[in-house]
Formats: sequence, C-alpha cells, structure tokens
Amino acid sequence: MVRPVIGICTALERARWTVWENDAFLLSRAYVDAVQEAGGLAYMIPPDARTAEDPDAALDGLDALVLAGGADVDPSAYGAEPHRCTTGTRPERDAAEIPLARRAIERDMPLLGICRGMQLLNVALGGTLIQHLPDDVGHGDHRRRVGSFEDADHDVRLAPGSLAARACGELLHATKSHHHQAVDRLGDGLAASGWSVLDDLVEAIEAPGARWALGVQWHPEVDPVSGVVPALVRAAAGAADDGAVRGARARPARASR
Repeated sequence: MVRPVIGICTALERARWTVWENDAFLLSRAYVDAVQEAGGLAYMIPPDARTAEDPDAALDGLDALVLAGGADVDPSAYGAEPHRCTTGTRPERDAAEIPLARRAIERDMPLLGICRGMQLLNVALGGTLIQHLPDDVGHGDHRRRVGSFEDADHDVRLAPGSLAARACGELLHATKSHHHQAVDRLGDGLAASGWSVLDDLVEAIEAPGARWALGVQWHPEVDPVSGVVPALVRAAAGAADDGAVRGARARPARASR
C-alpha cells in the first residue's frame, strides 16, 4: 500500500541544540508521530520566500497539507494593528503559508489547520482574528498554562453532520487546548462547525464545498485517541488513489543520465 504524503508546515524560531544556538525550522515530533501512526508519510515544509510566486512547487508531490501550530499570525495579514499581547510573530512564515493554504483549497487538496493553522486558514480566506481572548471572553481557560497541555482539556460541541463531527466521531469532543487568539470574522467559503462549551467560541471551521478542509483550534496531534489526523490521512489516501491533487501542475521531465 502506497503511503499518502502529508506536508506539514514548520515553525521558524531561535533554538538551541547540542553546542549550537541558531535560527531553526522546527516542528514538534507529535505532528510527525501522529501522521506516521495513521499510515502517512510526513514531509516537513519550511517557509520559502518563493512560495508566494509558486505555491505549487511545494504542493506538487503532496496528498495533503497540515498547517501546524506556533506563533501568532501577524495582524498586518488581516489589516489590524497588533494588540499588546500579540508578540513573537513570524511574517516570513505567514507569507509562505497563506499562499499554500489558498492554493491547497484551489486544488481541492485535503487540508488540516491546527491551532495557529486554523487561524491562518481563516486569514488566508479573508477572515480576521481575536487577538487576545482574555480581553474578549473574560477568562484565560483556553491557555491555562503557557507551554503545557497539562490541565488544558475542555469540550467542544460539534455540528451534526459536519466534517469536524465525522473526523472526531462524536458531537461532544474533549480537546487539548493552548491558545490565546481565535477566529473572529469567518473567511470566504468557511463555516463554523465547533464551539467551546466554555463560552461558545468558534473552535472548528471547515470549507463545505471542499473535498476535505478542516481547521481545529485544539491540538489533536497530542491526543492519542483523537480521530482527526487519521481522518486527514484517509482523505489524503483517497486523493492519492484517484490522482486528484498530486502533480496537478505539469512538471518538466527529468533528463536521463
């Protein structure tokens, strides 16, 4: 059985390893483990300044795309001024991932946005974000401990018949949450399909007209019983079987040696 190829967008951060401290393209192992355990082949996709001109160069050869979590989306991407708590943005990452998200939707490529990735998908399609939830909802229960998923669970109500409900296999889903921003105005072609039981905050969005396009505000990759990543991998396998998305743009033949 051919394993579907899942591209996962990486973070760009300052990091330290062995004797080095430098800028690095990073991805939590949990994303890769979740894809591999579901039967997919994980490819890491770092930000590339040329992606805006040619997103197909990164998407060709993939069967699905994951927009991973990480730094706040720069407010300039959705026409807003930064809140005092919007810090550590990575415009280079936004500039690459927004064209990737748009083009993946155009190609009808299975796509999953996780936490920041859900927010970026919304921004890519013209939506906006709430920049600091405690100012908006009056509590900090969506990110109780910075840098930890401990004591991070809360339930999300999922719309019956939605992609989110099918992926999770239930209508009330326990989630691992770690975010201080959220979707505000929905992007074009997107629909809300999940809401926090804490405050009715939108926590799942999807593109009803797409093959498989879902954004979740929680982190299914750290939840061993979550069905979200396996559902993406199954959708990618289906797309690979019918040749619907991989190599959608003609590629030049490689010269023989």
